[in-house]
Amino acid sequence: MTYCLGIRVKDGLVMMADCRTNAGIDNISQYRKLRVFGEEGKRIIAIASAGSLSVTQAAINRLNEGVEVPGRDGLQYVETAPTMFRVAEVVGHALKQARQAIDDTVGDDAVATAASFLVGGAIGGLAPSLFLIYGEGNFIECGAETPYLQIGELKYGKPILDRLLVYRTSLVDAVKVGLLSMNATIKSNLSVGMPIDLLVLKPGEAAALTFRIEEGDPYWQDFGLRWQLALQEAFDSIPPPPFLPLGQG
Repeated sequence: MTYCLGIRVKDGLVMMADCRTNAGIDNISQYRKLRVFGEEGKRIIAIASAGSLSVTQAAINRLNEGVEVPGRDGLQYVETAPTMFRVAEVVGHALKQARQAIDDTVGDDAVATAASFLVGGAIGGLAPSLFLIYGEGNFIECGAETPYLQIGELKYGKPILDRLLVYRTSLVDAVKVGLLSMNATIKSNLSVGMPIDLLVLKPGEAAALTFRIEEGDPYWQDFGLRWQLALQEAFDSIPPPPFLPLGQG
């Protein structure tokens, strides 16, 4: 499994993904799940993947080779789509076609082929957009009311996003909130693990900032320790429930 997160706030876009894959408790490895397409100065398209590795790999290969989209002439590419909506359309068809092809080949309901993508980026210096692409090829766009989208093991990292993240959150704070969400997920789910790939994109920027946070990274370790101590301090400051008998606790 995996955990991928996209955040779109007023000041820009944040995307992150872990790199752990597993095909059983004795077969755990690393695989990059956040890929960047496009050309600096013209467009930056980031795609994060979760679900069946065979399906997501096949879909990425289709994106590289070109995708047939009903109603569009010729093969379609994320590198030439005129808008982010059209990019999401191309990615949706690639994912749908890859999943259908594998389902037809396998022909076994017991084989999991569920997969999904997060697609974020900007074209021509416009404000970034963020979409969640479902395995059926349909998609939704991230809005200001809930400025994040998740795929994979999303339940552990969702509460911190709901409590701390709003559309007006600064880009730096959005990165910190995203890392807290990732930290909580890694803490609670063994199928999600280091390293973490991170992308940050500001409106009008010619290039995105990309990072990889490795196991043992000093900032990551300090980050987790500070959060643990802050939680403990906040917990200790809460008075006991008044409905408990005196002396109980």
